[in-house]
Amino acid sequence: MGSRGQPEESRAAILQAAAQEFAEHGIDGARTDAIAREARVNKALLYYYFKDKETLYGAVLDDAFSGLKTAVFRVLDGDLPPREKMMAYVGAYFDFIASNQLYPRLMQREMMRAREGESQHIDKVIKNYIQPIFARVGELIRKGTADGEFRPVNPAHFVPSMVAMIVFYFSSAPMMEKIVGFNPMTPARIAERRVAVLDFISAALFRPKQNATQGARS
Repeated sequence: MGSRGQPEESRAAILQAAAQEFAEHGIDGARTDAIAREARVNKALLYYYFKDKETLYGAVLDDAFSGLKTAVFRVLDGDLPPREKMMAYVGAYFDFIASNQLYPRLMQREMMRAREGESQHIDKVIKNYIQPIFARVGELIRKGTADGEFRPVNPAHFVPSMVAMIVFYFSSAPMMEKIVGFNPMTPARIAERRVAVLDFISAALFRPKQNATQGARS
């Protein structure tokens, strides 16, 4: 069992177990005793780290979105040219979601809570994570467009479309399996999807090479 003498390990175990429980049942249906049991801690220790279920839920969201932000900012802070940086950003986003498949379900549930006016966390999530990522990708799109590398697109539409191409594949996997007749979540199928996403976005955004120089001059 976890203990106060292992704070980092115990907290991480609680967050991991809580992410699974919240993704599966939502905050209203999640049970702290199930989280404690899965994390191999007692409930007293769980409440020592997180004062109540809502606080724990907020910490799970912070953990998920901070991980995403770290992964994509590692690319966005780099010095790659616009085309390479965009592909690296999309690849990093895809790889994070593929490695953290609870994320789409958590985000979907949080968006539903926000729509009903029940979320205590959505403003913080947007301010600390979503807006900074959106702003940085918007800057990248504008730079690529000014350099003649990208077609003129509106980031307010294009950025959500990129995200949706990635997230929807994982959130809709049970439905897609019935439609396409195979398991879309095998490593091979996920790798195929990654290639398809990169190909689709590059075709939608990039100017043909022979026109890039002309676009920059015009």
